[in-house]
Amino acid sequence: MFKKSLFNLKTSAPLRSSDRRKLKQRIIEAHGVSPEIGDILVPEGLMSQKISTYTNERGVAYFSPDGDPLWFSIGKGEDDLIPTVYTLWKKYDLLPCISSPAAVIPFLIGGADLMIPGVVQISSQTVVPPQLIAITQHTNTSPTARGPPLAVGRLAVDLSMMRAGRKGKAVHVLHTWKDHMFDLGRKGDPPGIVEMEVVGEAIEGGDLKTAADPAVEDSPDAHAGEGDDKNADRSDLQPNVGSPPSAAPKTRVQPEAQLSKEEVSDLLRAAVLQAIESTVKSLSPSSFPIPAGTFYSSYILPFRPAYVRQAQLETVSGNDENSPTYPAIDIKHSSYKSLAAFLKDLDKRGILTMKDMKPEPLVLKVSASHSEVASHKLYTSLRDVQLKEEKREKREEEERSRVKEMEVRELWKPHAPSGSVRFFSEGGFNTSALYTHAELKAMVIKHITARQLINVHDQSFVNVNQDDLLLGTVARKNESHESLEFLKREEVIQRLSENMQSWYEIRATDKEPVLKKGQLKPISVGIKASKGRRASTFIHNFEPFFIEAEMMAEELRRTCAGSTSVSPMPGKGAGLKVLVQGKQIKAATEFLLSRGVPKKWIEVTEPPEKK
Repeated sequence: MFKKSLFNLKTSAPLRSSDRRKLKQRIIEAHGVSPEIGDILVPEGLMSQKISTYTNERGVAYFSPDGDPLWFSIGKGEDDLIPTVYTLWKKYDLLPCISSPAAVIPFLIGGADLMIPGVVQISSQTVVPPQLIAITQHTNTSPTARGPPLAVGRLAVDLSMMRAGRKGKAVHVLHTWKDHMFDLGRKGDPPGIVEMEVVGEAIEGGDLKTAADPAVEDSPDAHAGEGDDKNADRSDLQPNVGSPPSAAPKTRVQPEAQLSKEEVSDLLRAAVLQAIESTVKSLSPSSFPIPAGTFYSSYILPFRPAYVRQAQLETVSGNDENSPTYPAIDIKHSSYKSLAAFLKDLDKRGILTMKDMKPEPLVLKVSASHSEVASHKLYTSLRDVQLKEEKREKREEEERSRVKEMEVRELWKPHAPSGSVRFFSEGGFNTSALYTHAELKAMVIKHITARQLINVHDQSFVNVNQDDLLLGTVARKNESHESLEFLKREEVIQRLSENMQSWYEIRATDKEPVLKKGQLKPISVGIKASKGRRASTFIHNFEPFFIEAEMMAEELRRTCAGSTSVSPMPGKGAGLKVLVQGKQIKAATEFLLSRGVPKKWIEVTEPPEKK
């Protein structure tokens, strides 16, 4: 997919905190990882950028603050986030894994798909097409060793078909180490081989060879790609792959980070001391007693340290900092059998006083003057990180709410064919200037006052039949001059503007002012209901207000968690229309307001309610 350069790259933009959290939650749910690992896979300062492949497939890529592409999606409305090798190097077991001989890897990097004869081992027997799967170089250093992921793709066939002698594609490769997506980042060589807790299984059936068998490494079937790639010149691939990563440091990696039970117990006690010193000691006496469950969820778990040294990483040679994870710190993983036992130990130490009763123990009070509390050094807790993130998001929301509203001015110019030029020239006004509504109103008042055209019985009316110049200007086509005696002042101004040429001017912060001829139409937002289909929300006429269709569609897709599309409106030069799945008028309106569009220039049409 990325064997050729990307083109039409848009400028990257920082992801809002709320959008980052939504993205993180999607990844946590999709891959079953902990929130702490989610923070590693979706770090603070994430950037998004629109991309286009050489086959003109459009998508979005998400970059780390250092510029490494971490995730991408391809196709309009495609919600499946695909990890890059940069992300897979942070957590080797994020995806199920297929190992392949070293001789196959250069051809995958060259753009070929992985064929069935190139499969040596699979880490999971439950993976099914078209599930995402990682590809590594097979290693014989130990039964549990796994090389770094070097490619990611979608499983092409059921595992039952992967038997010796069978032909065809095993994996449709989407992205590889050293492809053009990888080159958008800092590049570099893969990290080292790791020892996994879960051992993969070799494909059953036939005389399947391992990577140590030269017959497999030299087999042309093992690295056959798609038809277009078979004739490609691959003479330069092998030298570019680099030395095998097997020489790199080995690190034992577990699916979830785990500390010893004693270490977890120590950290839980530290969390209690942190809570007492920073919060609980300030609670009023009426806040007690506190049920044990409430004390645990409100004053222990949130006060765990945000950053824990990785004691579970056992480095064999050198230091490996590529896979930092947050260990499980809770009662279940401690040396205590239950929360009650933990509280009893704290009571025995004198840190707090508890009462063991049914159905739940109670915390009666805490000892803020205890020596362990007094000597405790405050650290950055999970609660501190969460509060900091909430404050930052609130600050960003406030900044967005302070977006300066666009200045939109409707203007009118005297127009000879419609007869308004004569009124301006004989009245002594500039015939080539652009006038606002307020300026037109002032001109009309000056004219009717000078010629004494104000009706004596009702001063809101103008005796237009007493002035041939004014009468000829405001009389409409096929309207008899004799029948037109007087008009309201506002209607005189309205009729005068109808006989003038319409213009408009829009000014926005950091944008060049736009001055155009023509009548400005408001942005139209409404509901489109199709027979037998779900309702959708449409937005059009937004182009004059400095809003790009693709940008708005992407933003609303994230905000509304639904599919969006962009399509041309019928008619030449009619502009584009954005469709959002579901009834999303509120979200669409809030988006437009957040971009500085004045409320008066948003026209909402909602379908009538069914009785």
